[in-house]
Amino acid sequence: MTGATGKASTFRVGLVQMRSARSPQANLDAAVKLIGEAKEAGADYVQTPEMTNIMEVGRQKLFPAIADEAGDNSLATFRELAHKLSIHLHIGSLAIKVSPDKAVNRSYLIDPRGEVVARYDKIHMFDVDLANGESYRESNSYRPGESAVLYDLPWGRLGLTICYDLRFPALYRALAEAGASFLAIPSAFTQQTGEAHWHVLNRARAIENGCYVIAAAQGGKHENGRETYGHSIVVDPWGRVVAEGGTEPGVILADIDPAEIAAARGRIPSLQHGRRFEVVEPLAEPAHLRAVRGPA
Repeated sequence: MTGATGKASTFRVGLVQMRSARSPQANLDAAVKLIGEAKEAGADYVQTPEMTNIMEVGRQKLFPAIADEAGDNSLATFRELAHKLSIHLHIGSLAIKVSPDKAVNRSYLIDPRGEVVARYDKIHMFDVDLANGESYRESNSYRPGESAVLYDLPWGRLGLTICYDLRFPALYRALAEAGASFLAIPSAFTQQTGEAHWHVLNRARAIENGCYVIAAAQGGKHENGRETYGHSIVVDPWGRVVAEGGTEPGVILADIDPAEIAAARGRIPSLQHGRRFEVVEPLAEPAHLRAVRGPA
């Protein structure tokens, strides 16, 4: 829809929930089908999850299967598809080779002309040991990004992030303070951490910044044995979940009204109230008391 000013006022997002396997071609075929379904359902902006092209932890299997950006068939196909469907297509992330022993976890925003208009490399690496025995060392294979990224969509400014970034609120505050209205968080949360934290963290990022959160996710038991939480989600700036998936692959749709952003920020204008401060080391005893008491 278009408002009286001529600027688009509302739009429809399509979240593509996947269960990526080890074959980039199989994952590409699955993503193309679901992106087409989202377009048929009226989506103007379509987002896929983290690791759209491959779900593989082992370096020995990962690196032979991926390519550099120029040689990545998935990216080339997605660019053609965005142009064909005339949509803003946000590929949550692809594993892209940048050296013989390092890749990047890179998000791509593609405009309706098929042009890549924004790239974002995941900043925070998922290096954790979970209580159920699962262990991840993303930094072994991936080089972290160093820059936050924003892009102006027809409906407002989008901040690009990926998965584990969700646990670092300073990144989202910086994006909101730089004008973001929408926060993209394509993810592959584990079943264990997703069950505990996925909803509360996404809602918190939306509430504290007065932004829409748009988060496509991986879901279910993957070929490599990993289990992801799913529950692709859209949260409005007041913290209400307006759309949510389950664990199966599919498309989740939501209509976004940017007017809700101004309304939420008008009620709680915390973006205007933030203050810079320093953190100081506490003294064992206030200096004025020590001065009065004197040495022991």
